[in-house]
Amino acid sequence: MSGDAWLTIAVLVAMVAALATSRVSPPAGVIGASALLFVLGVTDAAEAFGGFSNPAPITVAGLYVVAAAVDRTGAIQPLVRTLLGKPNGDRRDLARLAIPSAAASAFLANTPIVAMLVPAVTRWADREKRSASTFLIPLSYATILGGSLTVIGTSTNLVMSGLIEQSGQEPLGLFELATVGAPIAIVGLIIVVLLGPSVLPQRVRPGVGGDAQRPFTVSMSVVPDGAVDGTTVAEAGLRNLAGVFLVEIDRGGKLIAPVQPTQTLRGGDRLVFAGSVDDVVDLQGRRGLEVAIDTDNLAASDQANTAFYEVVLGASSPLVGRTVAAMDFRARYDAAVLAIHRSGTIVRGKIGTTPLRSGDTLLVLASKDFRIRWRDAGEFLLVSRVDAPMPTRTDRSFVALAALAAAVVLPALGWLSVTRAVIGSAIVAVLVGVLRPREARDAVDVNVVLMIGGAFGLGAAVEASGLGGRIADLVLDGSAWAGTYGAVVGLVIATIVLTELITNAAAVALIFPIANQVASEVDVDPRVLLIGVAVAGSASFLTPIGYQTNTMVYGPGGYRFSDYLRLGVPLSALVVLGVPAVVLAS
Repeated sequence: MSGDAWLTIAVLVAMVAALATSRVSPPAGVIGASALLFVLGVTDAAEAFGGFSNPAPITVAGLYVVAAAVDRTGAIQPLVRTLLGKPNGDRRDLARLAIPSAAASAFLANTPIVAMLVPAVTRWADREKRSASTFLIPLSYATILGGSLTVIGTSTNLVMSGLIEQSGQEPLGLFELATVGAPIAIVGLIIVVLLGPSVLPQRVRPGVGGDAQRPFTVSMSVVPDGAVDGTTVAEAGLRNLAGVFLVEIDRGGKLIAPVQPTQTLRGGDRLVFAGSVDDVVDLQGRRGLEVAIDTDNLAASDQANTAFYEVVLGASSPLVGRTVAAMDFRARYDAAVLAIHRSGTIVRGKIGTTPLRSGDTLLVLASKDFRIRWRDAGEFLLVSRVDAPMPTRTDRSFVALAALAAAVVLPALGWLSVTRAVIGSAIVAVLVGVLRPREARDAVDVNVVLMIGGAFGLGAAVEASGLGGRIADLVLDGSAWAGTYGAVVGLVIATIVLTELITNAAAVALIFPIANQVASEVDVDPRVLLIGVAVAGSASFLTPIGYQTNTMVYGPGGYRFSDYLRLGVPLSALVVLGVPAVVLAS
């Protein structure tokens, strides 16, 4: 291999290692690698940064705006209420949720769909005494499957379309991906509905049987000279609380645990309770107790204008790896972190000095406009008010749906390109007042847009250095015993592995030149093979960190890392075996 090829391998290995260990954020890793390859002379400026002039990043940005308009007006709330009706058995309820969600994700980015549905599903599950863990991973997987039906279903598809267009071919048609995506989506949904309730565990909070909700701990202080100062735990009514229990008492640094019913409470005592989010929130209303906030994380004093929120941290959040105190959370977000839920466990200790992780769900006390200010800013994957806030601007829901319909129908009829239709719909949503300009700006996940632009440079380096051709030869040599089918299987497996390790956009960009080389040497339609790679690029079913929607349901579902494998392994097997079969049959 050439020196450029070895340089490219070194940079890509370093990038994969950094991303897999969360040492850098995805956009920083991808753009940094692309820029380094440019500096080293592997690519020129047009190859390294040409992705930012490609239609894919701006189209993804427009889709975020259109999705935010639909979300802001509550245009799909009637559908949500219909989906989450009277319980009728796990599989029927799951089918009622998964199938429409998959269909919707073909036209809306799946991230906002999951963001809209997670709070509704968890509240419905709590109300009906069901386990939310039965429904949330299937919801994420259903939207991933549905995204493989159209070119606007996921950013991965748009990246592939942009790469194809950049190579001098016509971009993908709106429904062209369905040639491969539809069979995989249909069989995948059958697997989700039939296996989901059987293989996914019903996560329950510790100490309480039969009620599956997320465990939190929250600290309350005994108000000096208040209603419970000087009383025993039993006299204060804190012994047999519904759905919540007193774990320990922190008295000036001395821990009292287990707590006896006869234990006398003193003013300034810090009481640590464990229970579901709704139950620990209810503690705020108890006379003689107040929310205990670390001195470095003071809560807003105006209780009448505050509310409780759950927020989920993604891998690219600036909070990951840092503490609440180090980030000065109170000053930055005008909010206070009261509790942390992590992978099915309760997190004890001082909140302000606990390092945060990707997938953590934080219980936050903040002003009532917190969700509006931060839900689209990219700081958090999910912002959900505990007492279910209603969407704003419901009177303009028709406009939002019309904008979405235009983004779908106009390209389908051939009247406008996908990019023009999406950007035009986003502009209309702002001009008619569904979104203010600042809200439209905040709706765009800039990290995703930047990462997509940078990913094109990686693909260009793989091709320009000759590395793509060399890897294609290795794939063909290694799969010679299995023929063309084996070669396509190898490409699909490589794409899935890269998606789990880095990002879907970067994975597709890296595999693109390799797939082109393989297609030129075997009897496969290159365009259909590339569509198969796009479908595989979104097939992140094995971990909570490979795809944003998987991370979004991690905390609210009370999941553990291994839970994703239970349903993810059969779905990944479907993609590995099914995509090559469909590609070769097309």
